[in-house]
Amino acid sequence: MQTLTQQLTAVGLNDRILTDHQLRRLVVGTDQRRHHLVSRAMKAGELVRLRRGLYVLADEFREHPSHPFAVAQMLVPGSYVSLETALAFHGWIPEAVYTTASIVPGRKVKEFRHERLGLFTFQPLAIQRGSFLELVRRVEASGQSFLVAQPLRALLDLVCLKKIEWQGFAWIEQGLRVDVDALNKVTGAELRTLKDVYKHQRVRKFISELEQSLGLVVSHD
Repeated sequence: MQTLTQQLTAVGLNDRILTDHQLRRLVVGTDQRRHHLVSRAMKAGELVRLRRGLYVLADEFREHPSHPFAVAQMLVPGSYVSLETALAFHGWIPEAVYTTASIVPGRKVKEFRHERLGLFTFQPLAIQRGSFLELVRRVEASGQSFLVAQPLRALLDLVCLKKIEWQGFAWIEQGLRVDVDALNKVTGAELRTLKDVYKHQRVRKFISELEQSLGLVVSHD
């Protein structure tokens, strides 16, 4: 085991996603010595670089494997997992999803492909100011925490991103492969909350149609 790996394990950082700043505080000596230790640990396969200045220990040196959702939020701070990734996580769609898809504030699309951890995508949406984290929750899993859209939010993020028009309730099951039993558990409060999240009229109309189909229409008197 390389010296850096031993040090990280000794101070309980073996399950953390690590930055250059953290390694600088941990390793005594010059920057050159730190670079040398990082390089040796990477060559030994013990330290994995996610991107420049961001690392994790290989799974065999961790108590819990790196969770891709936690990795995603270190790759792009402020993002949350959504779209098909969150729908699969919540069991709303049957297919396995191998891309970790996230929504990110701002306007820039980002993508990272990692040989060990897979593909990470980050998409901006037209969201009303102050509504970015509506129906987004912090989840704890495998000793790690991350932000994940609740299933209805993930579904409507997908509608917004792909510019999906309302095509009837049955199409949500057949076209989007969403579990209708899960969808029938949606509450009127959730729909009313999300009506104020998206800027595009198309998404708000989709929500209204869904509200009608679920029998959750609220009087606007």
